[in-house]
Amino acid sequence: MDYKQKLKFHYKPKKGWINDPNGLVEYKGQYHLFYQHSPNCEAPWYEPMHWGHAVTKDFVSFTELPIALYPDMPYDKDGVWSGTAIVSGDVLYLFYASVAKDGQGNSIQSVSMAYSTDGINFTKCDANPIIKTFPVDGSKDFRDPAVTKIGNDYYLVIASGDVSKKTANLLLYTSSNLINWDYLGVLAEWQDCIYCECSSIMQFGDKLLVSTSVCKKDSHYFSIMLGDFIDNKFTVNTSAFIDKGPDQYAGQIFKDTKNRCILISWVSGWAYANFTDNNIGCMSLPKEILLKDGKIVAYPIKEVQGYLSDSDTNLKLTKDGFIVKRTNRTPVVYKGKINDLSVVKDGYVLEVFINGGEEVYTAVL
Repeated sequence: MDYKQKLKFHYKPKKGWINDPNGLVEYKGQYHLFYQHSPNCEAPWYEPMHWGHAVTKDFVSFTELPIALYPDMPYDKDGVWSGTAIVSGDVLYLFYASVAKDGQGNSIQSVSMAYSTDGINFTKCDANPIIKTFPVDGSKDFRDPAVTKIGNDYYLVIASGDVSKKTANLLLYTSSNLINWDYLGVLAEWQDCIYCECSSIMQFGDKLLVSTSVCKKDSHYFSIMLGDFIDNKFTVNTSAFIDKGPDQYAGQIFKDTKNRCILISWVSGWAYANFTDNNIGCMSLPKEILLKDGKIVAYPIKEVQGYLSDSDTNLKLTKDGFIVKRTNRTPVVYKGKINDLSVVKDGYVLEVFINGGEEVYTAVL
Protein backbone atom coordinates (compact mmCIF):
# COMPACT_ATOMS: atom_id res chain seq x y z
CA MET A 1 0.00 0.00 0.00
CA ASP A 2 1.30 3.44 -0.95
CA TYR A 3 0.88 5.58 2.17
CA LYS A 4 2.35 8.62 0.44
CA GLN A 5 -0.41 8.82 -2.16
CA LYS A 6 -2.55 11.96 -2.15
CA LEU A 7 -6.03 11.49 -0.76
CA LYS A 8 -8.81 12.86 -2.95
CA PHE A 9 -11.50 13.89 -0.48
CA HIS A 10 -10.25 13.08 3.02
CA TYR A 11 -8.65 16.25 4.34
CA LYS A 12 -5.06 16.31 5.53
CA PRO A 13 -2.60 19.23 5.63
CA LYS A 14 0.17 19.58 3.06
CA LYS A 15 2.73 18.80 5.73
CA GLY A 16 2.91 18.07 9.43
CA TRP A 17 1.11 15.91 11.95
CA ILE A 18 -2.68 15.98 12.27
CA ASN A 19 -4.93 14.40 14.88
CA ASP A 20 -8.23 15.33 16.60
CA PRO A 21 -10.75 17.46 14.67
CA ASN A 22 -11.39 20.67 16.61
CA GLY A 23 -13.80 23.59 16.41
CA LEU A 24 -15.98 22.20 13.62
CA VAL A 25 -18.35 25.01 12.69
CA GLU A 26 -20.18 26.75 9.85
CA TYR A 27 -19.31 30.45 9.78
CA LYS A 28 -19.91 33.13 7.15
CA GLY A 29 -20.86 30.70 4.39
CA GLN A 30 -18.05 28.19 4.88
CA TYR A 31 -17.39 25.12 6.96
CA HIS A 32 -14.35 25.59 9.18
CA LEU A 33 -12.25 22.58 10.10
CA PHE A 34 -9.70 23.07 12.87
CA TYR A 35 -7.49 20.23 14.06
CA GLN A 36 -4.63 19.28 16.35
CA HIS A 37 -1.47 19.98 14.40
CA SER A 38 2.32 19.89 14.57
CA PRO A 39 3.14 22.07 11.56
CA ASN A 40 6.88 21.33 11.50
CA CYS A 41 6.89 17.62 12.35
CA GLU A 42 5.45 14.47 10.77
CA ALA A 43 5.10 12.82 14.19
CA PRO A 44 3.62 14.22 17.44
CA TRP A 45 5.25 15.63 20.56
CA TYR A 46 8.38 17.02 18.93
CA GLU A 47 6.71 20.42 19.35
CA PRO A 48 3.63 21.63 21.27
CA MET A 49 0.26 21.20 19.58
CA HIS A 50 -1.20 24.01 17.44
CA TRP A 51 -4.64 24.40 15.87
CA GLY A 52 -4.43 23.88 12.13
CA HIS A 53 -7.19 25.35 9.99
CA ALA A 54 -8.95 24.64 6.69
CA VAL A 55 -12.24 25.67 5.09
CA THR A 56 -14.59 24.03 2.61
CA LYS A 57 -18.01 24.54 1.06
CA ASP A 58 -18.58 20.96 -0.09
CA PHE A 59 -16.33 18.69 2.07
CA VAL A 60 -14.59 17.56 -1.11
CA SER A 61 -12.21 20.42 -1.89
CA PHE A 62 -10.49 22.17 1.01
CA THR A 63 -8.44 25.33 1.35
CA GLU A 64 -5.71 25.17 3.96
CA LEU A 65 -5.43 28.41 5.94
CA PRO A 66 -2.73 29.78 8.27
CA ILE A 67 -2.36 28.31 11.76
CA ALA A 68 -5.32 29.48 13.85
CA LEU A 69 -3.89 29.06 17.38
CA TYR A 70 -0.27 28.94 18.51
CA PRO A 71 1.04 27.78 21.92
CA ASP A 72 2.35 31.26 22.64
CA MET A 73 1.03 32.17 26.12
CA PRO A 74 2.26 31.08 29.57
CA TYR A 75 -0.95 29.09 30.19
CA ASP A 76 -0.78 27.19 26.83
CA LYS A 77 2.96 27.07 26.13
CA ASP A 78 2.93 23.26 26.10
CA GLY A 79 0.01 22.96 23.74
CA VAL A 80 -3.32 24.29 22.53
CA TRP A 81 -5.21 21.02 22.78
CA SER A 82 -8.64 19.94 21.57
CA GLY A 83 -11.88 21.89 21.83
CA THR A 84 -14.92 23.18 19.98
CA ALA A 85 -16.37 26.36 18.44
CA ILE A 86 -19.53 28.42 18.67
CA VAL A 87 -20.83 31.45 16.77
CA SER A 88 -22.46 34.21 18.80
CA GLY A 89 -23.65 37.27 16.93
CA ASP A 90 -21.02 37.86 14.27
CA VAL A 91 -18.15 36.47 16.34
CA LEU A 92 -16.56 33.02 16.13
CA TYR A 93 -15.35 31.70 19.50
CA LEU A 94 -12.90 28.82 19.92
CA PHE A 95 -12.72 26.96 23.24
CA TYR A 96 -9.65 24.83 23.80
CA ALA A 97 -7.65 22.91 26.37
CA SER A 98 -4.67 25.07 27.36
CA VAL A 99 -1.71 23.07 28.64
CA ALA A 100 1.40 24.23 30.53
CA LYS A 101 3.86 22.25 32.61
CA ASP A 102 4.72 23.42 36.11
CA GLY A 103 8.19 23.45 37.67
CA GLN A 104 7.96 19.73 38.45
CA GLY A 105 7.03 18.80 34.88
CA ASN A 106 3.36 18.15 35.68
CA SER A 107 0.89 18.94 32.91
CA ILE A 108 -1.57 21.62 34.07
CA GLN A 109 -4.71 21.48 31.94
CA SER A 110 -7.16 24.38 31.89
CA VAL A 111 -9.76 25.85 29.52
CA SER A 112 -9.14 28.94 27.39
CA MET A 113 -10.97 30.84 24.66
CA ALA A 114 -10.07 32.81 21.53
CA TYR A 115 -12.33 34.82 19.22
CA SER A 116 -12.43 36.19 15.68
CA THR A 117 -14.59 38.45 13.52
CA ASP A 118 -13.17 37.19 10.21
CA GLY A 119 -12.71 33.47 10.89
CA ILE A 120 -8.98 33.66 10.18
CA ASN A 121 -7.30 35.87 12.76
CA PHE A 122 -7.91 34.98 16.42
CA THR A 123 -7.37 36.92 19.63
CA LYS A 124 -6.99 35.07 22.91
CA CYS A 125 -9.26 36.22 25.73
CA ASP A 126 -7.58 38.45 28.35
CA ALA A 127 -9.29 36.41 31.08
CA ASN A 128 -7.62 33.13 30.02
CA PRO A 129 -7.65 30.55 31.31
CA ILE A 130 -11.36 31.06 31.80
CA ILE A 131 -11.61 27.79 33.79
CA LYS A 132 -8.38 27.37 35.67
CA THR A 133 -8.60 23.92 37.25
CA PHE A 134 -10.76 20.87 37.76
CA PRO A 135 -13.59 20.58 40.32
CA VAL A 136 -13.98 17.84 42.94
CA ASP A 137 -15.56 15.48 40.39
CA GLY A 138 -12.64 15.80 37.99
CA SER A 139 -8.93 15.09 37.81
CA LYS A 140 -5.72 16.39 36.25
CA ASP A 141 -7.09 14.95 32.98
CA PHE A 142 -9.31 17.98 32.39
CA ARG A 143 -9.66 18.97 28.76
CA ASP A 144 -11.52 19.16 25.44
CA PRO A 145 -14.27 21.70 26.21
CA ALA A 146 -17.46 21.47 24.14
CA VAL A 147 -19.87 24.39 24.15
CA THR A 148 -23.47 24.95 23.01
CA LYS A 149 -26.36 27.37 23.58
CA ILE A 150 -29.73 26.21 24.94
CA GLY A 151 -32.33 28.92 25.34
CA ASN A 152 -30.60 32.02 26.68
CA ASP A 153 -27.79 30.14 28.41
CA TYR A 154 -24.50 28.67 27.26
CA TYR A 155 -23.46 25.22 28.42
CA LEU A 156 -20.03 23.67 28.36
CA VAL A 157 -18.87 20.15 29.10
CA ILE A 158 -15.29 19.21 29.94
CA ALA A 159 -13.93 15.69 29.61
CA SER A 160 -12.32 14.33 32.75
CA GLY A 161 -12.43 11.43 35.20
CA ASP A 162 -12.79 10.62 38.89
CA VAL A 163 -9.75 8.65 40.02
CA SER A 164 -11.27 7.44 43.32
CA LYS A 165 -14.50 6.21 41.70
CA LYS A 166 -12.72 4.93 38.55
CA THR A 167 -15.22 6.71 36.32
CA ALA A 168 -14.94 8.78 33.18
CA ASN A 169 -16.85 12.00 33.80
CA LEU A 170 -18.33 14.73 31.66
CA LEU A 171 -18.41 17.88 33.78
CA LEU A 172 -21.12 20.48 33.13
CA TYR A 173 -20.75 24.27 33.33
CA THR A 174 -23.01 27.18 32.43
CA SER A 175 -22.46 30.83 31.49
CA SER A 176 -24.35 33.87 30.27
CA ASN A 177 -21.38 35.52 28.53
CA LEU A 178 -18.96 32.75 27.40
CA ILE A 179 -16.30 34.01 29.84
CA ASN A 180 -17.54 33.43 33.39
CA TRP A 181 -18.50 29.80 33.98
CA ASP A 182 -20.31 28.18 36.92
CA TYR A 183 -19.87 24.49 37.68
CA LEU A 184 -23.12 22.49 37.82
CA GLY A 185 -21.92 18.91 38.37
CA VAL A 186 -21.47 15.67 36.44
CA LEU A 187 -23.52 15.44 33.25
CA ALA A 188 -22.64 11.80 32.51
CA GLU A 189 -20.26 9.14 33.77
CA TRP A 190 -18.94 5.73 32.70
CA GLN A 191 -17.87 3.01 35.12
CA ASP A 192 -14.48 1.28 35.18
CA CYS A 193 -12.77 3.97 33.11
CA ILE A 194 -9.93 6.44 33.55
CA TYR A 195 -11.31 9.46 31.67
CA CYS A 196 -13.14 10.56 28.53
CA GLU A 197 -12.00 12.86 25.73
CA CYS A 198 -13.12 14.91 22.73
CA SER A 199 -16.78 15.51 23.57
CA SER A 200 -19.67 17.20 21.79
CA ILE A 201 -22.96 18.60 23.08
CA MET A 202 -25.94 20.14 21.24
CA GLN A 203 -29.70 20.14 20.88
CA PHE A 204 -31.22 17.44 18.68
CA GLY A 205 -34.88 18.24 18.21
CA ASP A 206 -36.27 18.43 21.75
CA LYS A 207 -33.48 16.20 23.05
CA LEU A 208 -29.83 16.67 23.98
CA LEU A 209 -27.14 14.95 21.90
CA VAL A 210 -23.89 14.14 23.71
CA SER A 211 -20.86 12.28 22.39
CA THR A 212 -17.46 11.41 23.78
CA SER A 213 -14.53 9.03 23.40
CA VAL A 214 -14.57 6.85 26.52
CA CYS A 215 -11.17 5.59 27.65
CA LYS A 216 -10.55 2.45 29.67
CA LYS A 217 -7.07 1.36 30.72
CA ASP A 218 -6.46 -0.70 27.62
CA SER A 219 -9.19 0.30 25.14
CA HIS A 220 -11.56 3.05 24.06
CA TYR A 221 -14.89 3.46 22.31
CA PHE A 222 -16.93 6.30 20.84
CA SER A 223 -20.28 6.84 22.56
CA ILE A 224 -23.21 8.85 21.20
CA MET A 225 -26.15 9.45 23.56
CA LEU A 226 -29.54 11.06 23.07
CA GLY A 227 -31.76 12.02 25.97
CA ASP A 228 -33.72 14.55 27.98
CA PHE A 229 -32.06 17.60 29.52
CA ILE A 230 -34.27 18.97 32.29
CA ASP A 231 -33.16 21.18 35.19
CA ASN A 232 -29.53 20.69 34.12
CA LYS A 233 -29.84 16.91 34.43
CA PHE A 234 -29.26 14.56 31.48
CA THR A 235 -31.28 11.34 31.21
CA VAL A 236 -30.19 9.03 28.40
CA ASN A 237 -33.01 7.62 26.23
CA THR A 238 -30.90 5.84 23.63
CA SER A 239 -27.20 5.41 22.89
CA ALA A 240 -24.96 3.88 20.26
CA PHE A 241 -21.35 2.96 19.64
CA ILE A 242 -21.32 3.91 15.99
CA ASP A 243 -17.82 3.61 14.53
CA LYS A 244 -16.20 0.36 15.65
CA GLY A 245 -13.35 0.48 13.17
CA PRO A 246 -9.75 0.18 14.40
CA ASP A 247 -8.60 3.46 12.88
CA GLN A 248 -10.93 6.18 14.13
CA TYR A 249 -10.78 8.35 17.22
CA ALA A 250 -11.78 11.70 18.70
CA GLY A 251 -15.03 12.07 16.77
CA GLN A 252 -16.59 15.53 17.03
CA ILE A 253 -20.18 16.47 16.12
CA PHE A 254 -21.38 19.94 15.15
CA LYS A 255 -24.65 21.42 13.88
CA ASP A 256 -24.74 23.38 10.60
CA THR A 257 -27.26 25.96 9.38
CA LYS A 258 -29.27 23.17 7.71
CA ASN A 259 -29.80 21.77 11.22
CA ARG A 260 -27.71 18.69 10.44
CA CYS A 261 -25.62 17.15 13.20
CA ILE A 262 -22.40 16.22 11.41
CA LEU A 263 -19.71 13.89 12.73
CA ILE A 264 -16.05 14.01 11.67
CA SER A 265 -13.37 11.80 13.20
CA TRP A 266 -9.60 11.45 13.08
CA VAL A 267 -8.55 8.60 10.82
CA SER A 268 -5.47 6.58 11.79
CA GLY A 269 -4.40 6.86 15.42
CA TRP A 270 -1.46 6.92 17.78
CA ALA A 271 -0.26 3.53 16.53
CA TYR A 272 0.61 5.23 13.24
CA ALA A 273 2.66 8.06 14.77
CA ASN A 274 5.89 6.68 13.30
CA PHE A 275 4.34 4.30 10.80
CA THR A 276 6.09 5.89 7.80
CA ASP A 277 8.28 8.95 7.33
CA ASN A 278 5.17 11.00 6.58
CA ASN A 279 2.06 11.38 8.69
CA ILE A 280 -0.78 9.33 7.21
CA GLY A 281 -3.49 10.80 9.45
CA CYS A 282 -6.51 12.56 7.93
CA MET A 283 -10.10 13.53 8.64
CA SER A 284 -12.97 11.14 7.98
CA LEU A 285 -15.86 11.73 5.65
CA PRO A 286 -18.55 13.90 7.26
CA LYS A 287 -21.47 11.78 8.48
CA GLU A 288 -24.90 12.99 9.51
CA ILE A 289 -26.21 11.72 12.83
CA LEU A 290 -29.83 10.61 12.41
CA LEU A 291 -32.49 8.80 14.43
CA LYS A 292 -33.79 5.89 12.33
CA ASP A 293 -36.44 3.55 13.73
CA GLY A 294 -35.35 4.54 17.23
CA LYS A 295 -31.67 3.86 16.49
CA ILE A 296 -28.86 6.39 16.23
CA VAL A 297 -27.15 6.03 12.85
CA ALA A 298 -24.34 7.83 11.01
CA TYR A 299 -24.34 8.09 7.21
CA PRO A 300 -22.29 10.24 4.79
CA ILE A 301 -23.84 13.64 4.16
CA LYS A 302 -25.40 14.38 0.76
CA GLU A 303 -22.36 16.29 -0.52
CA VAL A 304 -20.14 13.17 -0.50
CA GLN A 305 -22.64 10.40 -1.26
CA GLY A 306 -21.43 10.29 -4.86
CA TYR A 307 -18.32 8.48 -3.62
CA LEU A 308 -20.31 5.59 -2.14
CA SER A 309 -20.03 2.14 -3.67
CA ASP A 310 -21.47 -1.27 -2.79
CA SER A 311 -18.16 -3.15 -2.91
CA ASP A 312 -14.37 -2.88 -2.79
CA THR A 313 -11.51 -5.23 -3.60
CA ASN A 314 -10.24 -4.96 -0.02
CA LEU A 315 -13.58 -6.08 1.40
CA LYS A 316 -14.64 -9.71 1.10
CA LEU A 317 -18.16 -10.80 1.97
CA THR A 318 -18.52 -13.93 4.09
CA LYS A 319 -21.53 -16.07 4.92
CA ASP A 320 -22.06 -14.10 8.15
CA GLY A 321 -20.49 -10.69 7.49
CA PHE A 322 -17.28 -9.44 5.87
CA ILE A 323 -13.51 -9.20 6.20
CA VAL A 324 -11.41 -6.13 5.35
CA LYS A 325 -7.88 -7.06 4.28
CA ARG A 326 -5.12 -4.75 5.53
CA THR A 327 -1.41 -4.54 4.77
CA ASN A 328 0.64 -6.61 7.26
CA ARG A 329 -1.93 -6.03 10.00
CA THR A 330 -4.86 -7.85 11.54
CA PRO A 331 -7.86 -7.83 9.19
CA VAL A 332 -11.13 -6.23 10.23
CA VAL A 333 -13.76 -8.92 10.79
CA TYR A 334 -17.48 -8.10 10.98
CA LYS A 335 -20.12 -10.68 11.85
CA GLY A 336 -23.76 -9.78 11.62
CA LYS A 337 -26.75 -9.45 9.32
CA ILE A 338 -26.19 -7.12 6.37
CA ASN A 339 -29.28 -5.70 4.70
CA ASP A 340 -27.42 -2.84 3.08
CA LEU A 341 -23.71 -2.14 2.58
CA SER A 342 -22.02 1.06 1.42
CA VAL A 343 -18.28 1.51 1.04
CA VAL A 344 -16.03 4.53 0.48
CA LYS A 345 -12.39 4.10 -0.49
CA ASP A 346 -9.93 6.95 -0.83
CA GLY A 347 -6.33 5.85 -1.28
CA TYR A 348 -5.38 3.91 1.84
CA VAL A 349 -8.58 4.76 3.78
CA LEU A 350 -11.72 2.59 3.75
CA GLU A 351 -15.00 3.49 5.45
CA VAL A 352 -17.79 0.90 5.59
CA PHE A 353 -21.44 1.66 6.41
CA ILE A 354 -23.68 -1.22 7.43
CA ASN A 355 -27.49 -1.11 7.25
CA GLY A 356 -27.74 2.59 6.55
CA GLY A 357 -25.11 3.57 9.09
CA GLU A 358 -26.26 1.51 12.08
CA GLU A 359 -22.61 0.49 12.29
CA VAL A 360 -19.52 2.06 10.76
CA TYR A 361 -16.03 0.62 10.35
CA THR A 362 -13.12 2.91 9.48
CA ALA A 363 -9.81 1.30 8.59
CA VAL A 364 -6.42 2.18 7.18
CA LEU A 365 -5.65 -0.47 4.58
